[in-house]
Amino acid sequence: MRIPIKMIGVTTTIFWVFLVAFFITAVYSAKDIRFDFGQPQIGVNSSNRILFSLPVTVVNNGFYDVGSFNVTTRVVDSTGSLFGRGSTFIPVIVKNSAVNVTHNMTISANSLLRRNSSLLFNDGTVTLHAIVGLEAAEVIPIQASTNLSIPWGAPFYNFMLGTPTYSLYNSTHLQVSVPLSFDNHAFFDVDGSVEARMFNSSDSQVGDGQTTIYAPQMSSFNGYIDFYVPINAAATPTGHFDVYFQTTMFNYGPWVIPYG
Repeated sequence: MRIPIKMIGVTTTIFWVFLVAFFITAVYSAKDIRFDFGQPQIGVNSSNRILFSLPVTVVNNGFYDVGSFNVTTRVVDSTGSLFGRGSTFIPVIVKNSAVNVTHNMTISANSLLRRNSSLLFNDGTVTLHAIVGLEAAEVIPIQASTNLSIPWGAPFYNFMLGTPTYSLYNSTHLQVSVPLSFDNHAFFDVDGSVEARMFNSSDSQVGDGQTTIYAPQMSSFNGYIDFYVPINAAATPTGHFDVYFQTTMFNYGPWVIPYG
């Protein structure tokens, strides 16, 4: 059976009218889609990884469903160094509805401190770069982005090893006591130990010591590291310490601190 050419023309015209109408209403509908970014949060998850959380609300008051909703985040420091990235995906947001989602991503503290060790000792900020993408009427791509600053508190802010004091321990060794102090400005407790290796002015190791540390968030720590140095080990009034940090969140070292 042959379809009349005139009927084909009418059908094509109807199709294009429908397509144009759909496109116009879909574009118009896009103005009724709203994004809201909440206040980003930083914390620690059960695996002792740093957890970044970003609440996002999408309100779809348009004529059509929204498809392929995706939140992608990147965490960077003030130098632009990338610490990690993550994404959250929702297939469909139906029309005349709102969706609240908390986008989470984690990074290891070891990874962060390897890229920027100054965050161990200095307060600052990290930036959460967030991009939200979706498809209005499940065909028209829409994207929005924002940069959100998150305060960073250093776990070993103002870390100091004081002036060593020497005393005779026994007939073969000296006891060297070194004051240790720092302020924990971080959002997590500092729990672990600090090890220090003592080197004289000739860069020869003359002793090592270790002490347990515990400083709840937003508190100070004051203590000592004791070294037992052989009398014949050529200890000198000047030199340096190689300091190593071992905590439940991260390990870092050596950090070189001169003395004398």
